[in-house]
Amino acid sequence: QVQLVESGGNLVQAGGSLRLSCAASGSIFSINAMGWYRQAPGKQRELVARITSGGSTNYADSVKGRFTISRDNAKNTVYLQMNSLKPEDTAVYYCNADLFVDYGYQAYWGQGTQVTVSS
Repeated sequence: QVQLVESGGNLVQAGGSLRLSCAASGSIFSINAMGWYRQAPGKQRELVARITSGGSTNYADSVKGRFTISRDNAKNTVYLQMNSLKPEDTAVYYCNADLFVDYGYQAYWGQGTQVTVSS
């Protein structure tokens, strides 16, 4: 069974830091892009950061300079280092990955991890 499992969400004070992790497991032949999205209450899910298999990254303007996405291909894991957190960063964070399973690449989602930033 192919799955993405996130960890690292927590309650933190404004200005603090958190590191999210997302590990892909199962019968995966290869992984293309991996990324993080978030969804706050009453809002649409939005892209936070994305990283290609070659290491190219892109970020939402709201997190540039504060968040850093990275990946460990040997561990099939993507990370999101979040610094200088703000209350507006509060959301459920979802991992996303393009996984080559069976006959082609498919998009998979994790179950989500809650990040709450108090003011």
